[in-house]
Amino acid sequence: MGKGSCVTLLLFIGLVSSVYSYDLYKDPSQDVEARVQDLLSRMTLAEKVGQMTQIERGVSNNSVVKDLFIGSVLSGGGSVPDAGNTAEAWQDLVDRLQNDALSTRLGIPMIYGIDAVHGHNNVFGATIFPHNVGLGCTRDPDLVKRIGVATALEVRATGIPYVFAPCIATCRDPRWGRCYESYSESTEVVTSLTDIILGLQGEPANKTAGFPFVADSSKVAACAKHFVGDGGTTNGINENNTVIDYKGLVDIHMAPYFDSIAKGVSTVMISYTSWNGMKMHANKFLVTQVLKYNLKFKGFVISDWEGIDRITSPAGANYTFSIESSINAGLDMIMVPNNYPQFINGLTDLVKGGYINMHRIDDAVTRILRVKFAMGLFEKPLADRSYSKHLGSEEHRSLAREAVRKSLVLLKNGKEAGKPLLPLSKTAAKIIVAGSHANDLGRQCGGWTITWQGGNGTTTKGTTILDAIKGAVSPTTQIVYEPYPQPGFAQSQGADFAIVVVGEPPYAETFGDNLNLTIPEAGIPTIQNVCGEVRCLVILVSGRPLVVEPYLPVMDAFVAAWLPGSEGAGVSDVIFGDYDFVGTLARTWFKSVDQLPMNVGDEKYDPLFPFGYGLKMGTPNSR
Repeated sequence: MGKGSCVTLLLFIGLVSSVYSYDLYKDPSQDVEARVQDLLSRMTLAEKVGQMTQIERGVSNNSVVKDLFIGSVLSGGGSVPDAGNTAEAWQDLVDRLQNDALSTRLGIPMIYGIDAVHGHNNVFGATIFPHNVGLGCTRDPDLVKRIGVATALEVRATGIPYVFAPCIATCRDPRWGRCYESYSESTEVVTSLTDIILGLQGEPANKTAGFPFVADSSKVAACAKHFVGDGGTTNGINENNTVIDYKGLVDIHMAPYFDSIAKGVSTVMISYTSWNGMKMHANKFLVTQVLKYNLKFKGFVISDWEGIDRITSPAGANYTFSIESSINAGLDMIMVPNNYPQFINGLTDLVKGGYINMHRIDDAVTRILRVKFAMGLFEKPLADRSYSKHLGSEEHRSLAREAVRKSLVLLKNGKEAGKPLLPLSKTAAKIIVAGSHANDLGRQCGGWTITWQGGNGTTTKGTTILDAIKGAVSPTTQIVYEPYPQPGFAQSQGADFAIVVVGEPPYAETFGDNLNLTIPEAGIPTIQNVCGEVRCLVILVSGRPLVVEPYLPVMDAFVAAWLPGSEGAGVSDVIFGDYDFVGTLARTWFKSVDQLPMNVGDEKYDPLFPFGYGLKMGTPNSR
């Protein structure tokens, strides 16, 4: 053979070799499904089990992510980088873990997830939007879509591509500690506000319904939660039993998922609750038959935090059973989040023992990879630090202020017809501002703010209602602030009027379950001490309606502000007449807890304020 022939042969061999070593899954020009199947065919059982495992930041490190092929890492409420709660520290954390994942044999990126339920609420300095209970009162899908856009940008500013939001529960009982995470007791209102998904992920065009969609690197993968019936438990007890027939479950609680799936939501989180005694995390009929097959959902299904542990009572009593029943029910990714060796070893043994078949494992991993490919994670796995400027930006704070304005509901204005108190005068000589919530940003934001349960005081950046009032009135107006006024105080001040701001302390989940729903702390005596002595506006800061009927006669005006978030100036914008009230109740306001549960459409319906109620001030004037 001549020299030229040898060269030709070597070139041919090299070409053939390059063709056979071609990694189709790494080629972004290829179809997502083709990339998924190519990658899946290359994976070992250990790599597949790793993809199905989500661990907490606090237990993640280089060897864990790399050696165990971890598919996802999350931050629970209050779990922040060791280097600090800044955009740069978050970016460094995510990139470090991502580089560990990319260094594995197949280079499959991990997906970092976080709760962003009213803005990027874990991060100091992020814009904190009103909780969903307030947004429901706006009846404004475009507004929540814009909030989704802003939230996605702020989450991406920290290098995170995946959020555990939105909550699309239909809360049917305000005694539930998560009721503020729900837009409404009305399925129709909840469904209309699933447009937040279009803001978070982008708007699909010519996409197959049910397939996950994330438009570009300015967007995030969303998670509709908690499937299904979480807002319908007996007496509103968190993680309890929802007793309802299948038609009722579909009509009231499942309907918002139809729209979410049609809008391309990437993931669905399973509820801690049970349906007629069957734990949702083990409910194969609802997860596999209904969600995956009937509704044609093609993204991945994720557990809640230690959700599979709670299949048994007590939690974790038979973890092997919990793994087997949850994976066979159709769950794809498990939010372990801490005891990952037990989960990984247990799942591996169950597969090898034939208790979980490889078809089920491949279905799970296919769905996880589909989301990762669809969102462009293989092409852009690392943080884009140019997004840092969006965290807590003035544009986003202005949007949050708009959301506050539109979420406020005016429930009373004047003790007598034709004699309204609102709008308040900006040029009054003297104004009393009273109450525990007037100058407390943490209480104003509520739970799921910086930490899981939230906190009191200056927990993040923002404007308190007191500071907003000071900024709204004339420089000549004297503001007298007293958080806990005693009898005689208000009368002694000679004020034109008082603004009383009281409400609930921050809480989340089971810690917020409340069978009494009374105004807590010193709220009641504050109302009585001030409103009994001077004309007053009462602003209630709460995650749900509370018992107010006994105190309503002493109030001149009453406003439900819900949990407005970081931008208190949205409150002052409206009460001083720059804008009128537009919010209407998305929840029935009961007279007594003995009436609960009571929802619009019930045969026995005798509320203090009905669903849809909300007054306007009329044309603002200069009184």
